[in-house]
Amino acid sequence: MDKFFQEIAASFQRTFINDDRWMQFLRGLGVTIEITVVAAVIGIILGFLIAMVRSTYDKNLVGKKCRKPSDYLLKFLNVLCNIYITVIRGTPVVIQLMIMYYIIFSSSRNGIIAAVLAFGINSGAYVAEIVRSGIMSIDKGQFEASRSLGFNYSSTMLHVILPQAFKNVLPALGNEFIVLVKETSVAGYVALQDLTYVGNLIRSRTYEAFFPLISVAAIYLVIVLILTYFLKKLERRLRSSDH
Repeated sequence: MDKFFQEIAASFQRTFINDDRWMQFLRGLGVTIEITVVAAVIGIILGFLIAMVRSTYDKNLVGKKCRKPSDYLLKFLNVLCNIYITVIRGTPVVIQLMIMYYIIFSSSRNGIIAAVLAFGINSGAYVAEIVRSGIMSIDKGQFEASRSLGFNYSSTMLHVILPQAFKNVLPALGNEFIVLVKETSVAGYVALQDLTYVGNLIRSRTYEAFFPLISVAAIYLVIVLILTYFLKKLERRLRSSDH
């Protein structure tokens, strides 16, 4: 039994203590958080803009003929948004990441920017559909009531529809952000030393699989639990504001 615990202690030391490898885990965690946060911001902005275009088209032009130049512009933008969503959701995120790094950023090979854009653009497609479903779930009478009070379409969307839609889709958005955190684990494909890459690197150097891989899994689990906790608090706060 003593020999077993000595081997565990030696394995722990090789994984975390020798060569200050715990610092490598921290740096890898920093890269993972940086990519996740910036990509989430890009995904939210892109997703909301696309959802606005698609929901506006669905509410105003589906089954109708274009009569004004703005109608043709909206129809064209809706087609572009549909193509974007179809392509992004129909291809693996790791392929999108490699295209961004090896083709689009082939001259600079800036891994962070490539990863942030790839994950942000990928997340934007899913956020767009989530938000669009929330907007479409709002009763049409609220649009008509807002317009009768003097709100234009943009003001109605911003002050009446989007706040309600956000409450409805918050759980789904939270799930998307959790998925995004875990998707960043493939950033090592473009030589970024994120958390997963560091864990695998230490495993290859120490020939120890248990502590490096279990540690990476535990860190991701903690991140997800923290994110879930704050999302639940936000949901409760938004529900309490309805009363």
